[in-house]
Amino acid sequence: MKDLKENIICAAIWYKDIELINYDILEQKGFRPYNCDRGIVFSGWRHYNCLYQMVAITGKSEYEVGESILGFLTNKNRFVDRYEGADIWKDNGGTLEYSKVMLYSEDLY
Repeated sequence: MKDLKENIICAAIWYKDIELINYDILEQKGFRPYNCDRGIVFSGWRHYNCLYQMVAITGKSEYEVGESILGFLTNKNRFVDRYEGADIWKDNGGTLEYSKVMLYSEDLY
């Protein structure tokens, strides 16, 4: 996986403060982005898909679940924020339509 060029695969939101009941299930290799040490990451086509999954599962609004970061998942199973996502996206020939420094899910498709 080290030699594989890193690419953005989808939008994601990392909800750092959502407590998990069976935390150890996600500790197995590959079930959580490698660089996320707590909470849960929801992924989807667009950031609002991630948000609605979280609301459906927890019954809470985005303001009730604590710290969250909008970002992206990569093919190396890493979570990256919008800034690092933009760098990866541009390194792979992608263009940014909505910002010169941040990646938006609308830039992907």
